[in-house]
This record gives sequence, C-alpha cells and structure tokens, in this order.
Amino acid sequence: MLGRTANGLFWMFRYLERSENTARLIDAGLRMSLTRDLVTAEEEWRSVIETSGQRAGYENRHGTYTGLQAWNFLLRDKSNPASVREMLGLVRNNARLARSVISGELWEAINESWMQIEDAVAKPVTQNNVGEVVAMVRQAGTLAHGAMAGTLLRDETFHFARAGTYLERADSIARILDIKYYLLLPSLSYVGSSLDTGQWDNILRSVSGDRAYRYIHGGQIDARHIVEFLVLDDRFPRSLAFCHSALRENLAALAKLHGREGRSNELMREADIRLSDVDVEEIFETGLHQFLVEFNRSNAAIAQAISDDYRFLA
Repeated sequence: MLGRTANGLFWMFRYLERSENTARLIDAGLRMSLTRDLVTAEEEWRSVIETSGQRAGYENRHGTYTGLQAWNFLLRDKSNPASVREMLGLVRNNARLARSVISGELWEAINESWMQIEDAVAKPVTQNNVGEVVAMVRQAGTLAHGAMAGTLLRDETFHFARAGTYLERADSIARILDIKYYLLLPSLSYVGSSLDTGQWDNILRSVSGDRAYRYIHGGQIDARHIVEFLVLDDRFPRSLAFCHSALRENLAALAKLHGREGRSNELMREADIRLSDVDVEEIFETGLHQFLVEFNRSNAAIAQAISDDYRFLA
C-alpha cells in the first residue's frame, strides 16, 4: 500500500473520531446548560470550548460564551479549522484518496453522511435543531464504523483505519479527563473533597460512558471510580486501557503483514507496560494531570512513529 493511501486511511478515521467526540461534548454541554442559570450555563459552555482545545480561536470571534455561539462555532464556523463541518470534509476527502481500497458501502456511508450534515449546517444551528444535528454527527460515525466492520478485509486498510480511531479516541479521553478534572478540582492533591456531582456526571456523558459506569458502580458518582473507569477499565471501549489494547493489536497486525516491527511497536510496548503497572491510587498520588500529560506525550510519539514506519508522506 502506498504511504499516501495509508495516511489517508489513518487520518480519515482520526478526523471521524474527532468530529464524534466534539458532538459528544456539545451534547453534554446542552444537557448541563439546561439545568443551570445563565451565568453557570456560560461557564459550562466555556468548559466545552476549553475541552475541545479551541478556546483561542473562539475568543478571537466571540466575547461571551452563550450556547448558540459555542455550538455554532464548534459545528459550522468557517473560521474554525477544527469545526465538525471541516473535520467531516477532511474525512470525505481522505475517503476519496483511499477510494480504491475501501468498500462501496463505506464510501456511501461517509459521502451520504457528509451531504446530510453539510445541508444541516448550511444555516446557523438553532436551539430547536442543535440536538438533531449532534445526533447526525454521532450517527455518521456509527454508520462508517459499521460499514468498515462489516465489509472490509482484515488487511492493511482495516488496521490503519482502526489504528487511527483508537489513537484519536485515547487522546480525546485523556484531554477531556484532564481539563474537566482541573475545572472541578484545581489542586493536584488526592481527591477527597465534595465535588459537583452533575459535573462529574458530565464527564461520563462527554465520553458516552454514563450508563456503563452506573451499571458497574450502581449510580455512585465518585471521582476516583470515574478515573479508574476511564483510564484502567479495559471493558469500556473508550477507556485508555481499551484504546491502547486495540491500538496494540492493530499495530501488531500491521507489523505481521509487513514482515517486520517498527518503532511504533516498540513504543506501544513501553506504553502498555506503564499503563498496566499503575493503579488508581498511584495515579492520584503522583498527580492525575502529570499522568495524563505523559500519556498524551506517549500517544503523540506513537502516532509519529506510525507515520515514519509506514512512510505516510511517501
């Protein structure tokens, strides 16, 4: 497979995952803002923008944090290169680049979703239809992943796509947990104080983990349990542990197909050891922020190594 094609597959699914994660953040922000007064609701939207990593761009455009401004900036603002509209455009462009190796069903899922969402965000998104647009974005990811799982050979195409998905998902979960944790408890000390249950619940909703968490913990919202669930519980498909396990499997499959291991496999093993050797008590004792910063640094190094190993720019 050409490096350009591999790069297109890898980034197609990174951008798809990124757009889905943005939609989840907006959905969580909507839920929280409906239960807050005006001032607190603005703080919640500030949190959503901050978590998405788009605060500087947003504040260049707006001086306040209303829901209408926030979700339109994240969904459709042409000045925002990280908007869902732009991300899905990149998904489609990369799908066209990789058209010769993906299935017709996958292309149709991506193309039809893009057309539907492009039409939905052609005009400003209002309070009346923002929920519908967010649902469209999440469905676009579901349809693409379903088409991929059901129609692609388990060859390079599949494994590059999955590697991009899980690498991006891990990065997003770590960023959400880090920023939300700081908004809730700025201190690096061990968690023991009484925190806003609604905000911790919002963290779970941001990653679509609220129902799974409640099933395991019986509805008890506890910061330590939430961190353990999102970092170390390999049963949950959006935990850091699950994402790394899936990424490791796909990189191992690529190495087998190419007849050699690369730097990405070596870095993946090192990351696995660090994650498997730690427990939640140690994470809080050493500092959750420090742990997550190091995790994302390792994640970025793996991403770069994948690009180098498989000559993405060739």
